[in-house]
Amino acid sequence: MGAVLRAVRGATTLDADSEIQVRERVGALITAILARNSLRASDLVSVVFTATDDVTSLFPASAARQLPGFADVPMLGCREMAVAGGVPRCIRVLVHCYTDRDRGAIQHVYLEGAASLRPDLSG
Repeated sequence: MGAVLRAVRGATTLDADSEIQVRERVGALITAILARNSLRASDLVSVVFTATDDVTSLFPASAARQLPGFADVPMLGCREMAVAGGVPRCIRVLVHCYTDRDRGAIQHVYLEGAASLRPDLSG
């Protein structure tokens, strides 16, 4: 089987809404997604970020654009739904990529407080 289009999910949280922390946490999240799935920036088709209403210091896509090879990756930022009891200061990501991996072999990445969103995938 050759490379096929797949999606990788992930999320992280912030301790405080600051530009520095958005850069650090988004960088760690994207780096982990690439590493765990043997991906390079050139394998990516697009990246969609969502952030909860309490993340206002920096667009997550702006943080990701600072990573090597990400300047020309199409990215989109959206607002996460404000649901009662939701995880605060949460940034989620959906990465569309080409990979040789089967769907079941994709490693989704949930870091920091976001590990509670998908404990079945956070191992």
